Amino acid sequence: MLKVALIGYGYWGPNVAKQLYRNKNYRFKTICDLKTERLEKAKELYADSIKYTEDYKTILADPEIDLVALAVETSSHYKIAKEALLSGKHIYVEKPFTDNAAQAEELKRIASEKNLYIHVDHIMVYHPAIRKIKEIIDNGDLGDILYVSCYRQNLGNVKNDVNAMWDLSVHDLSVIDYLADGAHVKFVKALGEKVYSSRESITFLSVQYDRFIANITANWISPIKERKMIIAGTKKMLVYDDVDVINKLIVYDKGFDKTPIKDMEYDEFVVKSRIGDAVIPKLEQSDALYNSLDHIRNCIENKQESLTNADAAIRVIKILELANEDLLNNGKEFVK
Repeated sequence: MLKVALIGYGYWGPNVAKQLYRNKNYRFKTICDLKTERLEKAKELYADSIKYTEDYKTILADPEIDLVALAVETSSHYKIAKEALLSGKHIYVEKPFTDNAAQAEELKRIASEKNLYIHVDHIMVYHPAIRKIKEIIDNGDLGDILYVSCYRQNLGNVKNDVNAMWDLSVHDLSVIDYLADGAHVKFVKALGEKVYSSRESITFLSVQYDRFIANITANWISPIKERKMIIAGTKKMLVYDDVDVINKLIVYDKGFDKTPIKDMEYDEFVVKSRIGDAVIPKLEQSDALYNSLDHIRNCIENKQESLTNADAAIRVIKILELANEDLLNNGKEFVK
């Protein structure tokens, strides 16, 4: 049975601990956090079934630990992940993987040299709705993808260690990467504004892929909570609304039909809109975080790469780095 330890029991750590404890295919051994009050809260839930420590190096020195799960601040990912890999541990890391692609590339190299596995928790890839969307796209039901529009906004949880794009848009970028099988990126454009934070609280990101375009909004200061993705294809279109409890995913038989005009000298056609039925696919009932943690367990036991391995994470980070460069350049000044 795979033995796992968790480093970080702050904002997201308790959720990871809950799903690790729930998964009986894991032997959940240790929780680590620098703050004793957090460990005390963990003890209230797990009592003596788990060990507790304030020093993560005790986890790295434990020869029984196979997998280390990191739920710490992004700025600590690279350092602790590198130490874990050098200690011979597989790693599970919360998003974003690292602060930059160079760090991610180095971790990938170390893992490869030591035959270890890296799993980045791009959690939405493991959501039942996203898995269903992937199935719909691969079956050809949507046709060719024309564009993807994503909206991820809420009021609150303003951060200073990363901007809204690195915090929120990373989810949508990882989903698009998964749905499009790692599609090549041609062009990146970003706009943002710093409000209530030293980093951009509002960002608008546009990405030109080989076959389609994507527009991604991330916002920490919106009056409404929104987690929505629209995908338009040449055959059908779909809307995924994670906030909607009842109808999370709807596939619309809407689009345009091109009708050639006879006896025309040039290749001309008439474009007519088409409106058909709307279908609500049945979704599997499962927890995305549980699925993510179970996925890396399966990968390690069966010696297979994770869907959200270092390569997938690096593709996302490179987009974010280009977008950050664009934010620093402030676009082109409008002249009257």
